[in-house]
Amino acid sequence: MALDIFVVLIYAAGMLALGWFGMRRAKTHEDYLVAGRNLGPSLYMGTMAATVLGGASTVGTVRLGYVHGISGFWLCAALGLGIIALNLFLAKPLLRLKIFTVTQVLEKRYNPMARQASAVIMLAYALMIAVTSTLAIGTVLQVLFDLPFWGAILLGGGVVVVYSTIGGMWSLTLTDIVQFVIKTVGLMFVLLPICLYKVGGWDQLVAKLPASNFSLTTIGWDTIITYFLIYFFGILIGQDIWQRVFTARDEKVAKYAGTTAGVYCVIYGLVCALIGMAAHVLLPDLDNANNAFAAIVKSALPDGIRGLVIAAALAAMMSTASAGLLAASTVLTEDLLPKLRGGKQSSLGINRLFTLLTGIAVLGIALVVTDVISALTLAYNLLVGGMLIPLIGAIYWKRATTAAAITSMTLGFVTALAFMIKDGMDANTPIYYSLAIGLVSFVVISLMSRRPVGAVNLA
Repeated sequence: MALDIFVVLIYAAGMLALGWFGMRRAKTHEDYLVAGRNLGPSLYMGTMAATVLGGASTVGTVRLGYVHGISGFWLCAALGLGIIALNLFLAKPLLRLKIFTVTQVLEKRYNPMARQASAVIMLAYALMIAVTSTLAIGTVLQVLFDLPFWGAILLGGGVVVVYSTIGGMWSLTLTDIVQFVIKTVGLMFVLLPICLYKVGGWDQLVAKLPASNFSLTTIGWDTIITYFLIYFFGILIGQDIWQRVFTARDEKVAKYAGTTAGVYCVIYGLVCALIGMAAHVLLPDLDNANNAFAAIVKSALPDGIRGLVIAAALAAMMSTASAGLLAASTVLTEDLLPKLRGGKQSSLGINRLFTLLTGIAVLGIALVVTDVISALTLAYNLLVGGMLIPLIGAIYWKRATTAAAITSMTLGFVTALAFMIKDGMDANTPIYYSLAIGLVSFVVISLMSRRPVGAVNLA
């Protein structure tokens, strides 16, 4: 175990060092928020994939594989297909706008009030994305190193807050690339082969699990459809993902490197589901399936190798945690703070300050939330239920009006929240009802309102 701790500490020190190097490159406001809009294919592909595949995708998909079998991969598949669609169909118009936040699109199409209203929803989403991955970091450190939960959260999450604060998007990009390599090697080429070897090979895995574990639909069509409604569409409109799109050097980089990142996400989901299936064979009596990833790492791997895989898991979680953190602070400094400062735009110093304050808030929330998948579902339900309809309408429907957008956002957000309270975090009803009410209100009020004059064409 001492060797594992040493490996993880070396990894954490490396992340902080890359954060410092990123700080030296982040010399302007634009450098800090979108890496100077200058990433080429390799950096763009790595940072896009690393951003999407975080704690919920790793720990959560292993848990789904443990419980449902190979069909647990649908969570990552929905995310990956969303990345492909975003980069093929939306990246081109987004790059032309030269903006920093999703909500600026709504201001260009509607008015500043729509931007402010949507910023509140986007802030809630980005905060919960950061919290979700911080929770996953804490879970892994707690189980593997027998740390108290609060200590695991503050230790792992604290590293993310520090390197995100000092270097912004440049720090995130540099750490993401290293994290992408580490988690690819650690999970795909170390943990999965060792797990299959421990089980006795593929034939033994098939023999020791029921046939339903190898069906792509065991998780249920209702869950698969819900994953697409929440995660596929959530990727299309999430600030943490759009902010990565804004870093691309040009449309060609976004199209090809972004599509490659999406394919990688699908493969990653299959790998994590298979690890969960192997864990079910090797550790069939776990009290909590959420601990399947940490438990299989702890029991199946030798010292040193275990540390590498822990670093791989932390890499996946930290990349998404940092993305959510920077996304939340960007919404604060670009969309909400200028309103309070009489229209005065933020500076590099203000960006750093609010990233630090947002990071402290994320750590505080993570200390009181416990379920990784539920936290992720909360984030995406609020985002998709509140913003999908008015945002897609802003880009593709000239008849859309400001009143309709604000009403749809409000009703969609409230409906999603109400049904999560009523039916539970894991229910399918919040996303179905929020999208239905948001769509009906958006269309009806747009048609009842005065036709917009001089609307900006964003498509």
